Amino acid sequence: MQLTLIGIGTGNPEHLTLQAIRAINAQDLILIPQKGEGKADLAELRWTICEEVLSNTATTIVGFDLPVRDQNIPDYRVRVDAWHDAIAVAWQTAISAYPAAVKVALLVWGDPSLYDSTLRIASRLEPVPELEVIPGITSLQALTAAHAIPINEIGAPYLMTTGRRLRSEGWPKGVDTLAVMLDGECAFQTLDPDGLHIWWGAYVGMPEQIICEGALAEVSAHVIKTRAEARWAHGWIMDIYILRRTS
Repeated sequence: MQLTLIGIGTGNPEHLTLQAIRAINAQDLILIPQKGEGKADLAELRWTICEEVLSNTATTIVGFDLPVRDQNIPDYRVRVDAWHDAIAVAWQTAISAYPAAVKVALLVWGDPSLYDSTLRIASRLEPVPELEVIPGITSLQALTAAHAIPINEIGAPYLMTTGRRLRSEGWPKGVDTLAVMLDGECAFQTLDPDGLHIWWGAYVGMPEQIICEGALAEVSAHVIKTRAEARWAHGWIMDIYILRRTS
């Protein structure tokens, strides 16, 4: 079996590359994860993408339920590893129902290599399939495009991190620009806002896109309120932000 992981950007069909469209049409089976109540529109976006670009009538599209992460496991890494093991079992079960499928694909938000565990989960399948990875537009690219800014200062590095690490470890040494992903608790609240600028976005690249930027001290409360309202309205949220020291 060949497993193709297709980066689909942020859910906007216009983010698909020609390579991604060709890959979608080359599959025998496409698996679409369904994450339960409040997440139906994420699955629906994947179905919509297939409806728009899939012309191969021989391709089968199948939805399957993803397991829920067990929050009762106290250690973060152990909790995530157990969750990934369970997802691999869900993939294996869904694929085994179609033994004739030689080419199987999953549509991956953003890019399969950027803060995404699809490749790690694929390595848990037995036997390990032949892998093909189709790169996609990332949320970081969509964010910088939405704000029309470069990610880095001239000749300067930037660091990509998670909200959990920013909250527990503070501002990393040696960089003035941070790109922060996977932050469900607005970790920027734990920082001294003086001299910090934020470029924030949710649902970037999608019709629901919301963006905000400004001095962190001035817009922090607005971002927190906007994020909470958007999450309540949609039942889910994907957001990302850039922080930069300006003084």
